[in-house]
Amino acid sequence: MNTKRTIVIGADHAGYLLKEKVCAYLTEKGFNVINVGTDSSESCDYPVFAEKVCKTLQSGDADLGILVCGTGVGMSMAANKYKGIRAACCSDTFSARLTRVHNDANVLCFGERVVGEGLALDIVDAYLGAEFEGGKHKRRIAMFENGVE
Repeated sequence: MNTKRTIVIGADHAGYLLKEKVCAYLTEKGFNVINVGTDSSESCDYPVFAEKVCKTLQSGDADLGILVCGTGVGMSMAANKYKGIRAACCSDTFSARLTRVHNDANVLCFGERVVGEGLALDIVDAYLGAEFEGGKHKRRIAMFENGVE
């Protein structure tokens, strides 16, 4: 795993505890971590934190992003509204690896209520340990970003 990358991470109240564990894990592994919140389990709105992660990626201040909410679904839907963001909700390591290899996903989403800490860390490792393959996959990504011609 390339530990020189910068990862931006955010969560709402339903993903706060797992986000904190992922932040500590990534820091321990040597990643630069930008934690955009939330900073408690107090109820808050997930689109706020999806926006913070996406804008950090768009600015070039981070290489990849991670978003955590209750299921990961709301965060992925919110994140995919931003230009250049390819967010994927993953609850298993195979999908997490392939979303990087085939889809060049730049935001990983998952749910604290869906995956436990151990699986979440394995998902993060699979995602961050994979690299985009390019080739036919690059053409396909261009098709969904720019339209099918």
